[in-house]
Amino acid sequence: MALLATLLALRKDARILKIPPYLSAFLILVGVAWLLVLPLKEYSRGTYVSENALLPGQVHTYFTGSEHNVFRAYRHEVAGLVDLPVQQRTERLSELLRASNLKVATQKYTYTPSGRNISDENVYAILQGPRADATEAIVLMASLKTMAGEHNYSGVALVLALARYFKRWSLWSKDIIFLVSGDSTSGPQAWVDAYHDAHDPATIESLSIKSGALQGAVGVEYPAGPWGHRYDKLHIVYDGTNGQLPNLDLFNTAVNIASGQMGIGCTLQRMWHHRNSYQERLQTMLRGMLSQGLGHATGPHSAFIPYHVDAITLVTVGDGWHDEMGLGRTVESLFRSLNNLLEHLHQSFFFYLLLEAKRFVSIGTYLPSAMLIAANFSIMAIALWVQSGRPQETIPNPAAAKPAPKSVTQDAAKDPDHKEKEQEQEVEEEPLEPPPVIVTKDGATAIIPAALLQVSERPLFLPAAFVVTAHFLGLIPLAAFNHIPVANLYPSFLLAANLTALLPLATAYLLSRFTRPTPQESTLIHCFSLLFLGMYLSALATLNFSQSLMVGLLTAPLSFVRRSSGSRAAAKLQFALLAAINPVMVVYGATYVGKIELLDVLVKAAEGWHVWGMWTQVVVWLVWWPAWFSGSVVVALGLF
Repeated sequence: MALLATLLALRKDARILKIPPYLSAFLILVGVAWLLVLPLKEYSRGTYVSENALLPGQVHTYFTGSEHNVFRAYRHEVAGLVDLPVQQRTERLSELLRASNLKVATQKYTYTPSGRNISDENVYAILQGPRADATEAIVLMASLKTMAGEHNYSGVALVLALARYFKRWSLWSKDIIFLVSGDSTSGPQAWVDAYHDAHDPATIESLSIKSGALQGAVGVEYPAGPWGHRYDKLHIVYDGTNGQLPNLDLFNTAVNIASGQMGIGCTLQRMWHHRNSYQERLQTMLRGMLSQGLGHATGPHSAFIPYHVDAITLVTVGDGWHDEMGLGRTVESLFRSLNNLLEHLHQSFFFYLLLEAKRFVSIGTYLPSAMLIAANFSIMAIALWVQSGRPQETIPNPAAAKPAPKSVTQDAAKDPDHKEKEQEQEVEEEPLEPPPVIVTKDGATAIIPAALLQVSERPLFLPAAFVVTAHFLGLIPLAAFNHIPVANLYPSFLLAANLTALLPLATAYLLSRFTRPTPQESTLIHCFSLLFLGMYLSALATLNFSQSLMVGLLTAPLSFVRRSSGSRAAAKLQFALLAAINPVMVVYGATYVGKIELLDVLVKAAEGWHVWGMWTQVVVWLVWWPAWFSGSVVVALGLF
């Protein structure tokens, strides 16, 4: 009980509220430092294949010799299809696949993001495994255009050549599906949506033939010209939509086969020359985190990962001595490994950060970084809640001081009892101190002054209504930027930038003019906003670690700003700081620094919303922006 009395007394100590800001800053620094030590070899691990059935690189490959001539013939055929209308191109591709004795079908699809018409046609064929029962399948795909917008002559030709080559083998225990799409994102997305009956039949045609459950998918991008081109390395792209990743065993299998069996160097995250130093491991990790945090599709494989189908894309880069036969043998050996699977890939990691082709960091090592940064918001929310419950101190009024006692010399002479009556009256007018509270438990007794148990009444309606309204306001730009026509996207973004910059000032002026929020109410607004932000980011860290970390770092100043009632200069300085982390301004600044066209970013974001199912905009407008808006209004209240 004595400990209880001590804790209650500590709760009333004004110095206790000076600790949370320092604790929050400490957690942010530790979170960033934790991230920076991950590229050290002591905190990372070498990659390994967990699924023994894969046996990567343990088979002899035969894709060579006369198959080279077949490939070059297909490459010339594909080069002649580029300028043809979609219908003629589809018919010719179907003829080439039927010539290999495969079941062939087509699929038309149409998307209209931001008023744009994205329509094309997929061609796919199914090779029924001689030892299969049509319950499992693997996908080999290539698009006519790569993610960079180049013609994928050799990639499509390689898929056609491998379809003819695989048909002659009797060892397949799974069906193999060969998919040729018009582009790298919308085509595969329409196909995989229809394969799982998750499409809109009005815009996406249903598939006429299907196979079993998809066990894996491999995309090929070989942007060589009609006459071919030798490459230096394989760039393995593995990022999925919304930061989802394939099972690490699939990535490790591809690396082991390409680098170990075929002698082809592997790289990732556009790190063409990796010398395995700390700086390059850190750069690779940060690039991977940026790609994961943006949540966009990075290749044809990205459409498969949300359906729990492990997928990667192999992209040829550089000038070297490796040719298409080396890539063909790599794909052959990779499919032979996937053909060995007895069950879906599950033993290895689904959450990881890759530092280089053969080194990674697991989720148990890197997750505390984002959690520490998210925890700082919760700590500050608790501190603001305690602060809002403290009794409001009253300022003594000199005019209300007691009048001086009357001279009692004459009254005392007339009435000897007058002085005693006056003293009794003064005692009765003094407020009585509340009696102490006695707590008894198990024979222990503690006397706790009642003043320590007093809590100020908290007005919750205005703060709660304000924070909820701020989150609902985010629905307006979320819906607008996903449906505005392309011609109006850029002007709408500039309008949103101006409106969001002025909205906190206008809101603070209207509140101070009509409702006049008290400092206690503004503290509660800030408290609820940080509480929601901390909960959102903690939950998001388990789904998309990089996105949670990025938003947490960008919103970190919200933990330290306050409503300034004394100094307008401090309020202006805080408001200027918050204006710099306005989500709209951050997007504009990022495109300027990265030398990216802002309109392209807005168009791709709208396409991601309608086609890929990307929810990065939800985090921006329903998590980041409401927290920024609430904090800016609290700071702006100090200006009025």
